[in-house]
Amino acid sequence: MLKITSHHDPVRQDRSLLIEGRLAGPWVEELRTYCRRTCDDQLPCTRIDLSGVTFIDMDGKLLLTQLWQQGMELLASGCLTRCLVEDITKGSRTIPEGRHGDGTTCSRRSGLSQ
Repeated sequence: MLKITSHHDPVRQDRSLLIEGRLAGPWVEELRTYCRRTCDDQLPCTRIDLSGVTFIDMDGKLLLTQLWQQGMELLASGCLTRCLVEDITKGSRTIPEGRHGDGTTCSRRSGLSQ
């Protein structure tokens, strides 16, 4: 099971997502779809809080890598999730500006894209 909660920050003019549960199997596509949908909104999503995530499979890690490469900040607590985020963020952000890992595009706002 995966729960996605969106938080609007009127000061920063952005949104953050709190993810809870397992980022594995069909829930990876659920998060990808949610992020794609929110990309169409006027308010960008700039942070993903993974503190409530209990498990991330390889597809989940790949999606998080793609989102990080697009400019999202990944927040983690817990030893395993922090290690996974450190592994993701030690690389470089190579996906061109405004492109999703799935080939769709979105506009950039505040220097970050969906």
